[in-house]
Amino acid sequence: MGSVLPDLAQEEFVDRLHACSPAALAEETTVALWLHYQELRRWNPRLSLVGPGTASRVVERHYGEALAALPLLAGALSLLDVGSGAGFPGLVLAAARPGLAVTLIEARQRKWAFLQSAVRRARLSCQCLNARVGATLEIVRVDLVVWRALRLPEAAVVRLASRSQRMLVWSGADEPSPPAGWRPERRILLAQSKERRIVEWVKARKEERGS
Repeated sequence: MGSVLPDLAQEEFVDRLHACSPAALAEETTVALWLHYQELRRWNPRLSLVGPGTASRVVERHYGEALAALPLLAGALSLLDVGSGAGFPGLVLAAARPGLAVTLIEARQRKWAFLQSAVRRARLSCQCLNARVGATLEIVRVDLVVWRALRLPEAAVVRLASRSQRMLVWSGADEPSPPAGWRPERRILLAQSKERRIVEWVKARKEERGS
């Protein structure tokens, strides 16, 4: 059984969202995320989408760490979130940037069902796929691929790299290495942590690939 998340008043939830976001949030964004949180509270006791260790700081640890990527979204029109789970970071970024075409991929059927329910309740236009990133999944070309709290097989990372322009990885101290032909570009340290960060991977320049 999963934990019961705090019964936050909407005003407190929104105030905490604003406090941990690196960019201003529109009212429609905070309303969508509040509706997502209500759905998360309803499902979490059954699915353990958010563990008990972070329940008391769910806004800062999960919503805030997703919103931390907002400065890295410049120029992106489409985003693919792999292993979206509770909707962090993909659903949160979809709410914050309504013009972004977001696809959420989740292999576990019950968590996929949660995502569908949360997207409907938050009135977002995300596409939700119940799938694994394998050879049989048709991946459309996107500007940005993201994943958080997930270790992907090397073959899956290589396949995602072939269909994207940039990748964002939420990492701890043990930072993964980018695939061949890619390099780390920027890192954003996450609030109240010396280890957690977002790492941006970009395609290496020709001279770097040849060195």
